[in-house]
Amino acid sequence: MRPTLLQAVAPPLAALVLVLALWEVVARALGIPAYLLPPPSDVARAGAADAATLLAGAATTAKAALAGFCLSAAVGVLSAIALASSRALERALYPYTVFLQTVPIVAIAPLLVLWCGPGLRAVAVSAFIVSVFPVIANTLTGLRSVEPALRDLFRLYGAGRFAMLRKLELPSALPHIVTGLRIAAGLAVIGAIVGEFVAGFSEDAAGLGILVLSAYRQLRTDLLFAAVLLASALGLALFGAVDLAGKRLLRRWHPSEINR
Repeated sequence: MRPTLLQAVAPPLAALVLVLALWEVVARALGIPAYLLPPPSDVARAGAADAATLLAGAATTAKAALAGFCLSAAVGVLSAIALASSRALERALYPYTVFLQTVPIVAIAPLLVLWCGPGLRAVAVSAFIVSVFPVIANTLTGLRSVEPALRDLFRLYGAGRFAMLRKLELPSALPHIVTGLRIAAGLAVIGAIVGEFVAGFSEDAAGLGILVLSAYRQLRTDLLFAAVLLASALGLALFGAVDLAGKRLLRRWHPSEINR
């Protein structure tokens, strides 16, 4: 039996209210300075006072994160298909996909500015670099996990390589692809924020990463918290959109989504 919307939302909402109430009481009872840990009420007031700036920053960050995510989805799936087509190709190139995951993005962000220029393109590339590996790894795992008996059956009926990919391998790998995209959705926002720390200065509107740095330098911790929370909400929104699309694709036939 599927839970109702209220049953799904109530537990995390109750936990959030409890944490915020505890945070407010502790911050005020202990007299913690606002520049160290502002109470949630101060964060809410700062968010309301600078709502226009925060929303403009969120829109800028969202564009970069979405561009990086879409690029990682396309490049990741196509790369995994290519790697799955040949064991030799996989052994030759897969270590370099792992290299993308291990590269510290803060270290190469200045190079992205040199190569792409400051602004949206460099930040989107940063989001792409951070988020592409889970798509490649999960898609490749899914393509490699097809039942050998089903492959033999397709060959028996004379299915070509493209027909086997389209009708057997990709449908079988779809749950893994969705899992990779879910992970990549959150990572794309992280990559965009980190990219903005170095590469986000241009004629474009300031993104949330720049607002975080600006609030930090001004010791406006309340605004910093508001920007961080908005960035988290942006990541949750992108994850939720991918999760909803994945459920719609899988819920009629895959056990992982039945009765959810």
